[in-house]
Amino acid sequence: MMLDCVNVVKRYGGKFAVNGMSVAIEDAHIYGLLGPNGSGKSTWMKMAAGLIVPDEGEMRLDGVKISAETKKHIAYMPTEGYFYSYMKIKDAGRYYQDFFDDFDAQQFEKLTADMDLEMNMKVRNLSSGMMAKLKIAVTLSRKAELYLLDEPLNGIDLLARDEVVNTILTNMSDNASVVISSHLVEELERIIDKAIFMKDGQIVLMGDVEEIRQERGESVTDLYRQIYG
Repeated sequence: MMLDCVNVVKRYGGKFAVNGMSVAIEDAHIYGLLGPNGSGKSTWMKMAAGLIVPDEGEMRLDGVKISAETKKHIAYMPTEGYFYSYMKIKDAGRYYQDFFDDFDAQQFEKLTADMDLEMNMKVRNLSSGMMAKLKIAVTLSRKAELYLLDEPLNGIDLLARDEVVNTILTNMSDNASVVISSHLVEELERIIDKAIFMKDGQIVLMGDVEEIRQERGESVTDLYRQIYG
């Protein structure tokens, strides 16, 4: 499936969060949506996920306007925690299973076990790294065609980041695409094949990662330092 975003604008209180953004997200790629906090990454993801509506422009998934219908095909992981504190990990899985027909309970059990999460652990007792793993587990247990992961590496240590990255690489659905937003570029550069640099709600550079490296003679990480330094 292709997500088409054409001249999309979102304002909050007269200030642009996203300002005239156009991009096409194609099948079977891993995109890095890059930029510091406040660059518009999360707002764009929430519009793509159908949680907020653009003020201007259009977003369509295979020609269908982003709506309740497209949520069936898009798995979105927000930065915010969204489980009730009284829940156990097994309850979080049931919660997702109630909401999404494509949720695979066996996959959830496998992913949580692989990441050393026990089903009876209480959400309120999870560390930030464990919470990140739980959010990844429920999201990747959906058989979606597009995964939107908002800052999945934020606030967790290096070893947990490696574990999360490896889980993403080995468990996304066949031919699905993943968009990962982050300002932790060094961790993402080794896994993404497309890069989208955002600044002040606009795309300032995007393209194939290998082509960018060849044309610019620099790594994605070095370009990030130049653009935002």
